[in-house]
Amino acid sequence: MKREYLLKGLDCPNCSAKIENEVKMLEYVTAAAVDLMKQKLSVEFGDEMNEQIDKDVKEIVASHEPDVEVSYFHSNGSHQTLNEHTEHCCEHDHCACENDAESEDDSKKDLIKIIIGAALYSAALILNAAVSFPFPAYISMLVTAYLILGGEVILNAFKNLIKGHIFDENFLMTVSTLGAFAIKEYPEAVAVMLFYTIGEYLQGLAVRRSRRSIAKLMDIRPDKATVLRDGNQITVYPDDVKTGEEIIVRPGEKIPIDGTVIEGESTLDTKALTGESVPRDVRAGDEILSGCININGVLSIKTTKSFGESTASKIIELVENASSKKAPAESFITKFAKYYTPAVVIAASLLALIPPLFFNGQWSDWLYRGFSFLVISCPCALVISIPLAYFGGIGAASRHGILVKGGNCLEALNKIDTVIFDKTGTVTKGVFKVSRIIPDSGKSADELIKAAAHAECFSNHPIAKSIEDYYGKEIDTNSVTDYEEISGYGVRTKYNGIELVAGNDKLMDMTGIKFSQCNESGTKVYVSSDGVCCGCIVISDEIKPDSKSAVSELKKSGIKTVMLTGDSNDIAADICAKTDIEEYHASLLPGEKVSIIETLRNKDGRKVAFAGDGLNDAPSIALADIGIAMGGIGSDAAIEAADFVLMHDKLSGITDAMKISKSTKKVVVENIIFSIGIKAIFLILSALGIASMWQAVFADVGVAMIAILNSIRILRK
Repeated sequence: MKREYLLKGLDCPNCSAKIENEVKMLEYVTAAAVDLMKQKLSVEFGDEMNEQIDKDVKEIVASHEPDVEVSYFHSNGSHQTLNEHTEHCCEHDHCACENDAESEDDSKKDLIKIIIGAALYSAALILNAAVSFPFPAYISMLVTAYLILGGEVILNAFKNLIKGHIFDENFLMTVSTLGAFAIKEYPEAVAVMLFYTIGEYLQGLAVRRSRRSIAKLMDIRPDKATVLRDGNQITVYPDDVKTGEEIIVRPGEKIPIDGTVIEGESTLDTKALTGESVPRDVRAGDEILSGCININGVLSIKTTKSFGESTASKIIELVENASSKKAPAESFITKFAKYYTPAVVIAASLLALIPPLFFNGQWSDWLYRGFSFLVISCPCALVISIPLAYFGGIGAASRHGILVKGGNCLEALNKIDTVIFDKTGTVTKGVFKVSRIIPDSGKSADELIKAAAHAECFSNHPIAKSIEDYYGKEIDTNSVTDYEEISGYGVRTKYNGIELVAGNDKLMDMTGIKFSQCNESGTKVYVSSDGVCCGCIVISDEIKPDSKSAVSELKKSGIKTVMLTGDSNDIAADICAKTDIEEYHASLLPGEKVSIIETLRNKDGRKVAFAGDGLNDAPSIALADIGIAMGGIGSDAAIEAADFVLMHDKLSGITDAMKISKSTKKVVVENIIFSIGIKAIFLILSALGIASMWQAVFADVGVAMIAILNSIRILRK
């Protein structure tokens, strides 16, 4: 079973990592992940543990963040609060707004505390320097400023100490500042707490702004739907609309559910889905995706999916779940912090105690060094900036119409050295048109196209649809029987008792039908009637405008390009010549595509990405190191199997994703090297007595803020 919890008010990356680890350690829990950006905890656990999991989650969260409100989500989108004695339910959207408002209020309170504390601290220093200020008054002002700034930190440190949670940033700051007071370094003690509080405030601000940025970016979930029932227009929640019902969408409203336009014309803003700024015109008969905004006309739409299965819901689910799939660097930092903090506390203790005890060192000097060492050691810069970098990368990709299923996928894309493309719908538009009809055996062109249209009438393949469109007449499906679709070959059926076979040359050979080989360029469909070939229909597909430039970009980056297709060798050769794809394999069945990918991965040792759109591409997408689905026209199976979904169906999305992946990796490496490097330098300087506590503050807060700002710039690109 799976349950999701809203952790309202959770902003601390250290605490989120600890909560996640402790929930994972519960014996009946199989998986757990905290998404700091969404303030959400997802837990998978054994059956019949509903009440126990609620109790344990509440206790674990309270042990680290007692002020965080814990709620679990119902399937209808509302959530139930567990902290309250009186349980209640409320609408998720309302609580989201309320949560934002409360976060803003808390942020203002923190800012007021910082201003008052800083003012008192500054006043004490100025008065002490300018006039003969009484020492007790001087100390009183500093202590008051210290308590205003650090009262909550000290309280949390003691609460955690009682519960056995010792090694966290609250503990480090409390011990170091109280120690500074003990050795009479009063200004430094207050300064450490002041700058630490400023750093925490700015970190929280960065997290909240990033959260709002991605929330605004993905604000495509519709709040309501107008459904036509018994001739009346009724406003309901989108999840109350059934498949096949008619909905009305007015100008300015979001399309709530996927469907087909049955009446009206309009222009749609698709930017939230595809990243494209150019509006799309729609009219009766056009398929339409949820999440688009209706700009002008009134549309009547027949729904083809439920709300939960519609595009908007799936996109939101993909983006919301992306942060829970951590990249190796994120997992490393979480483990690193777990062992790093106790290690530096022990090191600081040894630094402060061993020289005075065994080498006649001055207690005040070595205690000062030890407390400075503690201040420097806080791992905030790494713990928050690395997840923020991956979140920024995921958000930046979303802005370009690219959905990433996790930080692990974003990081893995850096290692790809070969990109394999399906042809139809990936390199080409997948919009087929009959370009030539070549009758045979005394048949006319009309007879040939009629036979082909009846043979293909039950197929959903684009080639079949193009033949039906060209035929343009009503098809008597009642006269068609014994329909059989042979994957990778074609179809076989009966029309008024006459056996029709339509497909490629392999199907003709397989069924023993003699035919004249057609040398035209394009996809060739041979048609036979009762074992006699009636001729050939040539279907043409157009190459996407950006395919050649995308392939060129990949090749410049040193990435090998390969195309796999079920079409004939001459078609594959023609497409590759026009797009500069280096290698191709033609006349393949879906299973043969999988075999080629396995060969490239296992025998050649290559890191492979596969891009495809159709149902038969799902196995290849799943097998590749990175699967890429062309989402706008792609099948649900392909999208489910993929690591990346290109909502705009442009091949250039692959190169965009790779650039974002490289930028994200670069920022992560920069943050790791910068944070660890600066801290290492200052730890050594502190141990040698060269770095003061003021410099220790910079090494902690300053490094954290620089790393966070470096991470945020990915989202701004």
